[in-house]
Amino acid sequence: MDMDAILMGQSWLPVAFAALLGLSILAYVILDGYDLGVGMLSVGAATDAHRDRMIASIGPFWDANETWLVLAVGLLLVAFPYAQGVVLQALYLPVLVMLVGLILRGVAFDFRAKATLRTRGLWNASFFAGSLIAALAQGYMLGLYIMGFERTLLNVAFAILTAVCVAAGYVFIGATWLIMKCEGALQRFAVRWARRTLWFAALGLFAVSAATPLVSERIFEKWFTMPYLVLLAPAPLSAIALIVLLHIVLKTLPAKSDRFAWAPFAGAVGLFVLASYGLGYSFFPYVIPEQMTVWEAAAADESLMIIFVGALFVLPMIVGYTILSYVIFSGKARELRYD
Repeated sequence: MDMDAILMGQSWLPVAFAALLGLSILAYVILDGYDLGVGMLSVGAATDAHRDRMIASIGPFWDANETWLVLAVGLLLVAFPYAQGVVLQALYLPVLVMLVGLILRGVAFDFRAKATLRTRGLWNASFFAGSLIAALAQGYMLGLYIMGFERTLLNVAFAILTAVCVAAGYVFIGATWLIMKCEGALQRFAVRWARRTLWFAALGLFAVSAATPLVSERIFEKWFTMPYLVLLAPAPLSAIALIVLLHIVLKTLPAKSDRFAWAPFAGAVGLFVLASYGLGYSFFPYVIPEQMTVWEAAAADESLMIIFVGALFVLPMIVGYTILSYVIFSGKARELRYD
């Protein structure tokens, strides 16, 4: 279908809200992705002191990071009410599993600080389990979304593969976060895990990239016909170059100088951005793959305009608070304290 014909005469508001929804999901995946990754890595910490330092590195941020998930769900509910029913009906069980994981992680995060030595191991395990469950559920939902929510044996197998690779991607970005925030033995531990999981993250990126154009003839044409090919080609080429560059950089770490410890995390963020661009490029203008466009799913323009004006006030506050918190708590993670 010709994109010019789709866009001609259509309101810009649903497109604006689709962009806001996509940016909110991307912000959540990056920000909560790294702290879910740290949660999964915490099970491999050599000592309880190392585990405390890992948790201290995400302590000021992890709760606020989930704001972006709340914003994304809120935008879906109010801006695309016709789509949210389809999405939640198709993903009811994995959404429930994800929420259980996030709740378990949140409870464990607070309770482990007050637990006795006898029960602290239980809460450490719960923190790991909650992080893993949430990550796998999110990856499974992504796989089903790409396949248009059709639960054939092949589609479910793809969703399971996506779940594992997304969890590995979170471990990877979590490891790069620890490289940036930690020193010494803990930084070396993070470097080892970043090297191991880089290729699993690359596998997930390749699997999603290979499956996406096969979902529909429309997406296939957007990938492999001119002039659309020119718009897409930089993304996979940049992703390949970034993966190779990350592999080279990780081989040089840890280094005597810590001035480039930020580079792996920046590269991991770049990979997530490129993956999101590829998905957005492929599925737009559909909010439900090959079923419902953003205009068909959107609320009335009058309602969207009111919400849009509100978003112009709320979104800068969320962005400003996020930036401020990362500026205040920049630098290496300090000793974990609760007093």
